[in-house]
Amino acid sequence: MDTNTPPQSLINEYTEVYSRLPLKTQLIYGSGHVLNDVCASMWFTYLLVFFQYVLEFDNVQTGLLLLIGQIADAISTPFVGYNSDKSEGSCITRYGKRKTWHLIGTGCVLGAFPFIFSSCVGCSRDRDSAELFYYSMFVIIFQFGWASVQISHLSLIPELTPNERDRTKLTAVRYSFTVMSNVLVYVIAWLVLRINESSKIGPGDESKFEHVVWSVLIVGATCTAVFQTYINEADNGAGVDVRGGQIRSTIGDLFKTIEIYRIAVVYMSSRLFINLSQVFIPLYLHESLDMNASSLALVPLVMYVGSFVTSLLVETVNGVFGRSSTYTLGSFFGTIAAVWIKFGYGDDYSTYFIYVIAVILGAAGSIVLVTSIGITTDFIGEDTHNGAFVFGVMSFTDKLSNGLAVIVIQYFHSGISDKYFYRDVLTYICGGSVICGAVAVLFGTCGIRRSYERIPEIVA
Repeated sequence: MDTNTPPQSLINEYTEVYSRLPLKTQLIYGSGHVLNDVCASMWFTYLLVFFQYVLEFDNVQTGLLLLIGQIADAISTPFVGYNSDKSEGSCITRYGKRKTWHLIGTGCVLGAFPFIFSSCVGCSRDRDSAELFYYSMFVIIFQFGWASVQISHLSLIPELTPNERDRTKLTAVRYSFTVMSNVLVYVIAWLVLRINESSKIGPGDESKFEHVVWSVLIVGATCTAVFQTYINEADNGAGVDVRGGQIRSTIGDLFKTIEIYRIAVVYMSSRLFINLSQVFIPLYLHESLDMNASSLALVPLVMYVGSFVTSLLVETVNGVFGRSSTYTLGSFFGTIAAVWIKFGYGDDYSTYFIYVIAVILGAAGSIVLVTSIGITTDFIGEDTHNGAFVFGVMSFTDKLSNGLAVIVIQYFHSGISDKYFYRDVLTYICGGSVICGAVAVLFGTCGIRRSYERIPEIVA
């Protein structure tokens, strides 16, 4: 008898329990990241717009604030991941170590984020170091909380099920909620900003941004309450190797595998493409195309509608064509959009074709992000005891690279007179990022699963 074959009784038990996660569980799981999603949408889409055009900070100061936030997030993610994996204690164990860190992060996000999109309390309007310090403190608290929610939520995927198809489904559902959250932000922003849609963003629009922030925070907090109430983080055996024993690799073992570095490149490139597109699309519309205020919400809204529709198909495409082919498809769409932005001009372009590009960007972002997270969960496999740390490492590369990219881009921006600067950023930086991710997928080994990951296929 083959000693590597699991006992039939154990296979039957796993098949019965883990054939598919209930749809209700999938949806409730997806709701757990809505607060993060709405805040991230405001952060990446409107932070530079708010500080440059409303509070009238200079380019370098606004870029520095975003960099500070990204560095704080980058440092927090492996810290939270490691401590989430190692959390012990009767209260934490009973409530759930992932849910505990999720709750801590939620408190930090709700307590700090409203202060970022409002005037400095007790500050002068001189844009001095004291005001920069004021915003930096709230940015750091917010980013620590955001990292806590993100890592605990991601690391729940391999905890909830060992079934690869269910893991891909959870990732797709999670991204669908991300897209819907972004759509919500842009709809509210469009409704608020279009009150005077013939004008462009300026210092008089501060209260409008505050209204948007408080509206989306209420929705996010409600979704978090649902998640915390109904998700049951139990020891469901997802980390058990049914061939015998527990799978427990050390952190040192993880860093000895070439896959983790290649996966980090894929994940980082995907996030660079998505986040930098989100950051610089509004500035591109404002400066390069000279579009009005409402377009700064409408174009991103269209982009995320395209992303949402695509996210419904990503699970199927991954299952039929595999990770590498799916990611390459997303990279192809992203490259088409980047090239079109470079050569697009004229009234028809800014009136009609920019929305086609927005749909293509959204589709590309949906494909590469869901697939890159799927690649990461494949790598984690049944070794869920280090799952949060692995996602922490991935997020560290993502946050640090995004922050550095933004500050460098802002430093070289010479002002509104440099009309096509942000057009070239979207073409060369965003387009180059998604191509880099495709190269890492095609020529790396990140699509190769570790040997024990055939277990979910046995019980699927």
